[in-house]
Amino acid sequence: MVLGVGPLLCISLVYTTHFYAANAMTGYAWISVVPLVTLAFLLSYLHKYKWDAWRTDGKRFHAFIGVASAVLFLSVPLIFLANINLMLFPAGWTDVRGFFSSLTLGNVFPRYFHFLAASIAVTALFLAGWFTRKGLSDEKMPDGFSRGELRRLFFRIAFYVTLAQLIFGPLLLFTLPHGGLSTALWIVILSGAAVAIAFLWLLGSVVRKSDGRSRGHYIWLWGLLSVVVAAMATGRHLYRETSLAGHRTMIKEQSARFRSIAVAAQMRVDAGLDAGDALGGPPTGKHIFKNCAACHALDRVLAAPSLVDISSIYLGDPAGIVAWAKAPGKKRPEFAPMPSFAHLGDEQLMAVAEYILQEGAASTSDPSN
Repeated sequence: MVLGVGPLLCISLVYTTHFYAANAMTGYAWISVVPLVTLAFLLSYLHKYKWDAWRTDGKRFHAFIGVASAVLFLSVPLIFLANINLMLFPAGWTDVRGFFSSLTLGNVFPRYFHFLAASIAVTALFLAGWFTRKGLSDEKMPDGFSRGELRRLFFRIAFYVTLAQLIFGPLLLFTLPHGGLSTALWIVILSGAAVAIAFLWLLGSVVRKSDGRSRGHYIWLWGLLSVVVAAMATGRHLYRETSLAGHRTMIKEQSARFRSIAVAAQMRVDAGLDAGDALGGPPTGKHIFKNCAACHALDRVLAAPSLVDISSIYLGDPAGIVAWAKAPGKKRPEFAPMPSFAHLGDEQLMAVAEYILQEGAASTSDPSN
């Protein structure tokens, strides 16, 4: 769990907008992560250092402390994985009403079971080496266990839990929403699965030995497991990139549009025009034109051509303006690319086009101009 801080920081940097949006939607649950971890460690320390004092007189309370600590430790990764899962599905954010509703989005629980199994397998493999390392005295062995028994016990746990991943892994994969799947992801996952099978075969050969001795295989086991973990991490990253690609593009386009509007509004003010003079009114072409007024003035060049200029180009062709507004390109180097306004729909865009042609023509025919 502590080692998860590094990946957490990396994700928060790479996917800042989506990560913190997910955190905000789960609110109290996410804020409680640090207090929960702190309390879990304190209870585990209490359980450890009161082992001799409470295991006779306070046996039930001692057991309660241990169970409470374990439950807290198990709850923290569920909160974390729910947030990581939530950030992948911005289309469902409007339906989220706190932490528990976020659990219904995506595939939180298959992720959770896969994570727990992987954590247990890695811990067991580590303990198999830790309790049987050179220099560790027999006095430090847990009561009732020999060095060989401990070695076999932890290797066996690592083997069977990793074997269970052959169920949890496909369950996680096939419950993923298809929007994030890609050819590269399949290649990485299948490659990782092949290495995992090799890891299981080697680990199984160690488990079958009566003394559980790895005979130099321990380094190979860690090497193979590291490749599997790297494949899992790469696959998750590829899925995140594919899932969020469209939404990140939309954010980029909308941000560029808002920046353009802000700059154009300031230019209108500098030109002596009211930055909001096109706002208000009934839902007519003039009213809808407020979406365009930040960049387009009647007879002045601001951040884009004037209405007079546009009307001279599209004289009698409002459909041409509509087509351009839905899929604009870049014709003039002195102007920034125009964002698409396809979201307004053909009816509103046609009303705006007719308004532009009407105002531009009227300004051209007015002798005062």
